Amino acid sequence: MTPYSNYLHFNREQWAALRNKTPLLLLEEELETIKGLNDKLSLPEVEKIYLPLIRLIKMRMQASVHLQAITDDFLNDEPVKKPYIIGLAGSVAAGKSTIARVLQTLLSRGEDHLNVQVVTTDGFLYDKQTLEKNQMMHRKGFPESYDSRKLIDFMRKVKSGVGSVEAPIYSHLTYDIIPDEVDIIHQPDILIVEGINVLQVDKTRHVFVSDFFDFSIFLDAEEQDLKRWYIERFLLLQQTAFQNPMSHFHRYIELSQEEAIQKASELWETINAVNLKENILPTRRRANIILKKGETHQVEKVLYRKF
Repeated sequence: MTPYSNYLHFNREQWAALRNKTPLLLLEEELETIKGLNDKLSLPEVEKIYLPLIRLIKMRMQASVHLQAITDDFLNDEPVKKPYIIGLAGSVAAGKSTIARVLQTLLSRGEDHLNVQVVTTDGFLYDKQTLEKNQMMHRKGFPESYDSRKLIDFMRKVKSGVGSVEAPIYSHLTYDIIPDEVDIIHQPDILIVEGINVLQVDKTRHVFVSDFFDFSIFLDAEEQDLKRWYIERFLLLQQTAFQNPMSHFHRYIELSQEEAIQKASELWETINAVNLKENILPTRRRANIILKKGETHQVEKVLYRKF
């Protein structure tokens, strides 16, 4: 079997043609507020790549709602509002947070007025104190650094249609869970679950996060591009967020540009690259859609899983 033979392959123009008449309900100035620190995303890119994806998601969601209705009828169950759950996976620096916000914005607009919420699995990391106590700070982002039981319990409640479910909130500034603060997930029409680990499986468990997904997306790129984007973001943060004395990375603000590049490269090679190869890339072919970015952040290829 050739690599990804169970996927349909589309170039940019082929994929863009599937947009049909899906309207662009997004302004340039709105896109600027959505984009991450060094993400390069334009309105033409949204039109070519993300509007066809919005059309596909809405079509699949309609089919899912119909299937749920006939299943409830067969089982003589009372209908319960359950969210359509989308998993968004990919490496550090791939641009997942930006794409999650773009999808949230586009899906929530239109005549159906869908309630779309986003939750990141960062909130389900063990807190810094726990990671330090167990000497796991250098493994942050690896599967064992997450409270998997808590995350699975959260997913189970949301998928069951529980009225209000609490999700912990993570601060990239302090590099830690924010104590006594939660995000309330209240029966959305769509929930986007974003994180590097969302398609991973754990041989020690019988239930995985992805078991609760109705649709999944993997944001892909070559490792050399991911590393470059990570270093570029590190340099930008050194001049911005790292300047805050509360920042976990405040100690790096006095580094010269050469030293900062060296430090970012070291962090990438010893942590992120290892996690990418061991845990993230192996989950790629579990996704319904793979968006393959090129060196300029543009999506050059779209792969749609047939089975």
